[in-house]
Amino acid sequence: MDLITAGDFSISIKTITFLMFTVFLITTVGYLLGRITIKGISLGTAGVFIVSLLYGCFFYDGLGDNLMVGDATYVSSALKVIENLGLILFVTSVGFIAGPNFFGNFKKNFKSYVVLALVVIVAGGLACGGCILADKAISGDPTENIASMLVGLLSGSLTSTPAFSAAKATVESRPNGAELESLVTVGHGIAYLFGVIGVVLFVQLVPKFMKADMSEERKLLITADTGEKKKSNTKVIEMDEFGFMPFALASIAGIFVGAIKFGNFSLTTTGGCLLVSLIFGHFGHFGAMSVTPKESTLKVFRELGLMLFLIGAGVAGGASFVKYFKAVYFLYGVIMTIVPMIIGFIFAKYVLKLSLLNNLGSITGGMTSTPALGTLISTAGTEDVASAYAATYPVALIAVVIVSQVILMIFK
Repeated sequence: MDLITAGDFSISIKTITFLMFTVFLITTVGYLLGRITIKGISLGTAGVFIVSLLYGCFFYDGLGDNLMVGDATYVSSALKVIENLGLILFVTSVGFIAGPNFFGNFKKNFKSYVVLALVVIVAGGLACGGCILADKAISGDPTENIASMLVGLLSGSLTSTPAFSAAKATVESRPNGAELESLVTVGHGIAYLFGVIGVVLFVQLVPKFMKADMSEERKLLITADTGEKKKSNTKVIEMDEFGFMPFALASIAGIFVGAIKFGNFSLTTTGGCLLVSLIFGHFGHFGAMSVTPKESTLKVFRELGLMLFLIGAGVAGGASFVKYFKAVYFLYGVIMTIVPMIIGFIFAKYVLKLSLLNNLGSITGGMTSTPALGTLISTAGTEDVASAYAATYPVALIAVVIVSQVILMIFK
């Protein structure tokens, strides 16, 4: 049997082929599920996440056996590669798409985006604190254990990998750090399911409940966010037909920017790629060199990236979901998803006076929900909602990391 060997580690060609078969199988079934429509509501790409979770629940252990590596570490690493590749493709595409309108939009609505992001994240943090106190009264478990589990639930409810990582880093140095890290991980996995589905359904249901006219809402979004665009007369050189080179260049720069640490904080790959691609998309070219991929390329990469991200995260999350699941934890996760989302929407509508699509785009950013953005783009029928997401997301990203660390320091 053909082997790929690196040092003491060998992987068979059959192993790699089986893993690719798994990815394509989940993709096929997931999109079939996502196409099922009930009263105009469908899961869309989130159907891939549901199938991934189910696959992880029932077949994760057997996956390692079928791969014939006898080491769960390989399975976990392979899924992490798929997840991170998908994340880079999706976020970088979103940044390029939003870039031309982002900075003008952010300048006009700076206060609104900052305030809304803080309202959403603080509401989530308060909901988490309330659940910690309630669980302490019910279970009587050590407060530190409860806080670790529920901060994990908070990061899962907001589908925030940076908050998840920050929470683990905060507890790892404590005397029982290994146990607390495990609790954070379990909580994140349990809440992640509804954290994705809840926001995905929210951005589809709200326009229907409000009987929104999407053509009119798109006009309001364009008027509020983009204004007039100035065309450049500079002749530029396309580096390749599809724009793969500038996309790759933005991804490389984004990974480096995301790795820069400010104390214990960093933008991570997600934030770094988003920031750099926004800048590339805004300028369009550097000198005579075009740094804007074709629109068709960005749309394909955006959907492909979202799909791979959901498969990588879903299969791994499904493996621990059944083992550690408790109904009360799932309920806490639901609360931490719904409360900040509803409070944020009401605040944006009645206080900030944002248009519907601008509101929902900002909510997906405030909830740091990558899958929901993909759904909202389909629901709204325009890429412009990505501008509101991209403007709110960085503020929420920083805020949720800080809030998670503060909760763990308070509830020791």
